[in-house]
Amino acid sequence: MESSAPLPTAAGPVRATVTVPGSKSIANRALVCAALARGTSTLRNVAPGEDTAAMIDCLLALGVRVSTSGEVATIEGGDGRVRGGGVLDARLAGTTSRFMTAVAALGDATSTVTGGEALRRRPMSDLHDALRSLGANLTSDGGCLPVAVARGELSGGVVRLRGDVSSQFVSALMMIGPLLDDGLRIELTTPLVSRPYVAITASVMSSFGASGITVGDRGIGIEPSSYVGCDYHIEADASSASYPLAAAAITGGSVRVDGLGEDALQGDARFADIMESMGCSVKRTKSSTTVTGSNSLRGVDIDMSEISDLVPTVAAVAACATSTTRITGVGFIRRKESDRIGDLVRGLVAIGCSAVEEDDGLRIEPTPTSTYHGAPLLVHDDHRLAMAWSLLGLVVPGVSVDDPSVVAKSWPEWWNVRTALLGDVHR
Repeated sequence: MESSAPLPTAAGPVRATVTVPGSKSIANRALVCAALARGTSTLRNVAPGEDTAAMIDCLLALGVRVSTSGEVATIEGGDGRVRGGGVLDARLAGTTSRFMTAVAALGDATSTVTGGEALRRRPMSDLHDALRSLGANLTSDGGCLPVAVARGELSGGVVRLRGDVSSQFVSALMMIGPLLDDGLRIELTTPLVSRPYVAITASVMSSFGASGITVGDRGIGIEPSSYVGCDYHIEADASSASYPLAAAAITGGSVRVDGLGEDALQGDARFADIMESMGCSVKRTKSSTTVTGSNSLRGVDIDMSEISDLVPTVAAVAACATSTTRITGVGFIRRKESDRIGDLVRGLVAIGCSAVEEDDGLRIEPTPTSTYHGAPLLVHDDHRLAMAWSLLGLVVPGVSVDDPSVVAKSWPEWWNVRTALLGDVHR
C-alpha cells in the first residue's frame, strides 16, 4: 500500500476468522537452542517476518547449518559451540542482536554483531558488562553496536544484572547458561520486567533438553546441561493476534484467531483478558481465541510491565472507549524500536485524542471517535506503531502511515489481512 493513501475504514462490525504467523518470540528462542543442540532439529510454523530472517542469517554467519522450506526450518546443531568469525547483521531486530551477542561468545573465532542505524543507537552495555564478568571478551563503542565478541575465558558463575532494562538481556544469558562449565546464576538487582518472556525462554530451553532451570523474583539459576535436537511446533504469535482481535473490539464485531488456545505459552495471550475487562466477550478453546466487541468500551487502569508489546494495541482500543485508560509500568518501552510512549502519545494527539505521557506510561482520555480527524501518522521504524495506527484507521477516516512496509518486521501480510478483515464492511 502507498504511504500517502488514507487507510480504508470499516462501515460496520468486522467479522472474520484469522490465522496469524507463528510466534517470533518463541521462534527466535527455538532457533538459538536448536543451533546449540546436539543433533538435528525441525521447527514448524516459523514466522516469516524480517526479525526471524535476521536471526537465521546471523546463525548462518556463525557457521550453523540452517535450511528453510516455507514455514519449516531444519537446523543442524553444534553441540554447544559455534564457529564464529563472521559479521552478524541483526538489521533492526533487537532480540536478534541481544541473543546473538551471547551466542557469539561461545564461538571459536571473534564475531562482530551489528545492525541498522536505529538499532545501533540502542544501549546494550548491561548485557556486554554481564558477558565480560563471565569471562567473554567484548569490544564496543559506548555499549552500543557494533560489538566484537570472542569466547575468552568464558566459564559461567554468578552475574548481577538489572531486571528493569530488558528481559532480552536475561534471556540471552539464560540460553548460553547450560553450556557454561559452572552453569549460571543471574542475580537481579531490580525487579524483572516482561517476566512472561523469561518464562517462554525457560520453557523453550526445557523442550530442547536443558535441565535445572529455576526462575525467581530476584534470581535465575541455570545448571550445566546440554541441548538435544527435537521436532518443535511454534504456536501462533499472540502479539500479532492482538491486532485482528482489537479490530473486533473497536468495530463491535467478532474475530476468531486460530492456533492460539487456552494453554498458550505467551504472556501476550492475555490481550483477550484486557479486552474482556474493557467490555468485550471472550471465548477460548484448546485451539482458538475469539473476541466479540462491545458497543460501549470502557477504559482500564492497567500495569502492562509484563506485556509491554501490547501497549500500542491497547492504546488504540482505549482511544475508542468511553472512559479514561491509564497504562503503567512501561517506562522502559521508550527504548524499543521507537519511543513507544512519546511517539504513541504524539500520534494519538494528532488525530484529536487527548493523551498524556507519564513517567512510566501514558493516560488516554477519549472522546467519541466521530470527533477525531484523519492525519498522517509516523511509525518511527516501529511495526507495532504502524499496526496500532492501522486499527485507528478502521474508525477514523483519513488516517495514513508514513512507512507501511515496516510491518514486514513481524507480519509481512498484515495489510492484506486488514483488507480481508474489512470484507463487506469496507467503506
